[in-house]
Amino acid sequence: MKIGIIKEIKPGERRVAATPETVGKLGKLGFAVTVESGAGEGASFRDEDYEKAGAQIEKDTATIWSGSDIILKVQPPDMHPQLGRHEAELLREKATLVSFLWPGKNRELIERLAARKATVLAMDLIPRITRAQKMDALSSMANIAGYRAVIEAASFFGRFFTGQVTAAGKVPPAKVMVIGAGVAGLAAIGAARGLGAIVRAFDTRPVVREQVQSMGAEFLEVELAEDGTGEGGYAREMSPAFIAAEMALFEKQAREVDIIITTALIPGRAAPQLILRSHVEQMRPGSVVVDLAAESGGNCELTRPGEVINHRGVTIIGYVDLPSRLAPTASGLYGNNLVHLLSDMGGAAKWQVNQQDEVVRGALVVAEGEILAPPPKPKAPPPAEAKQPAPVPAKSGKDHKSGHGDAAASGRSQSLALLLMAAVFLVIGLFAPPAFLAHLTVFVLACFVGWQVVWNVTPALHTPLMSVTNAISGIIIVGGMLKVSGPEAAPATILAAVAVLLSTINIAGGFLVTQRMLKMFRK
Repeated sequence: MKIGIIKEIKPGERRVAATPETVGKLGKLGFAVTVESGAGEGASFRDEDYEKAGAQIEKDTATIWSGSDIILKVQPPDMHPQLGRHEAELLREKATLVSFLWPGKNRELIERLAARKATVLAMDLIPRITRAQKMDALSSMANIAGYRAVIEAASFFGRFFTGQVTAAGKVPPAKVMVIGAGVAGLAAIGAARGLGAIVRAFDTRPVVREQVQSMGAEFLEVELAEDGTGEGGYAREMSPAFIAAEMALFEKQAREVDIIITTALIPGRAAPQLILRSHVEQMRPGSVVVDLAAESGGNCELTRPGEVINHRGVTIIGYVDLPSRLAPTASGLYGNNLVHLLSDMGGAAKWQVNQQDEVVRGALVVAEGEILAPPPKPKAPPPAEAKQPAPVPAKSGKDHKSGHGDAAASGRSQSLALLLMAAVFLVIGLFAPPAFLAHLTVFVLACFVGWQVVWNVTPALHTPLMSVTNAISGIIIVGGMLKVSGPEAAPATILAAVAVLLSTINIAGGFLVTQRMLKMFRK
């Protein structure tokens, strides 16, 4: 099977659907890859690099469209400026197209592709399930967008992100608020924290609190308790009372922070407006707002998609091509997403569009010219049935006798062992010196106490327990303190001083490690 990699025609788009590395992977799957000349220039990939990876370079765009079984793209097909024809019309009949499509906004495009009897898979519809993470192109691009948002904010922000104390004066750290703690939001938190900023994050889903806090950011909450967790890991629309409390929180934060990064989106709806004009006007001059939802209308009331504006000294960034601004990395991740998808569909040898596959069906928009309805929601797993204990078979009389015999034999063995131990201790008590008896008594008691302590502690706490016992074992410090009072030059005194020092370190370190471990068990 032949795969065609097309040069993107959307203005400003620098990504490409395959890198030289992923071309090699596609070759191992049995595909013959043809790359349009110059397709990788925007991402710094040369035609020679693709040829070395095993691809064929073709200058004629129409030839690639008409001669490929599968077309891989980044952006949806559009009117080609040089050819004067729509890319959907260039697609060979009954061929397969894989790209971002946004079917909800491009109904006419879907009908054009259906007219070509094509099979079309939308990378933006890959279901967000565990098995499909390696194919989740939306998450791959959101990760890049979140990181790049911080870089763009830093380029317009007039101060350090990290605080510094210099001979010339003190520079306070920047304060960043991230709205939405999805993939993009978490990436923004990580990038901002990495630059040394103080980061706060807000999300309507309480389940992300631990993720935010684990990255060193403060999780902001409103007093009104309401769960905003929606389907597929997205947030759902909140009640008017919650939105009012949310707005009050954002207004307060706008007066305090230097940078706001918004990532809030609701599937199938325009982006909610969270940062109003009044909020922006309360921000300090020099502050920055980066709106990652600009393409869907924007989370900021003043956002202009694709533009950067300045409103009363506050810079508002509405770029819609943030992943494309890191084109080499974005192309590599997107290319790997495509490789995983084509591999799961059987590669060239066993290629099939299996509509029973949850991932394929979720992304499938058109199947051989038939426009498909949204895939059915997965059925909830049936409740687990309580397992009945297996009946214990009745034993025969012979078995009963055998069981009684085994128990009797075991009891005689234990009694014999106890009598033997008593005899040994009696001999030791009669003939051993008193000093030895004292040490033996301590040893035996320590064995019993230690066994009882460890046996009655849950296994999850065994490691902290061992560090405590290690600290307690520093009781040797008492013996060292008794010996250190002897002659200063005596070897015993020197060794006792060393023992006191090492035992002190052992005790302090043991308890510090224990405290740190026990914190891991607290929520």
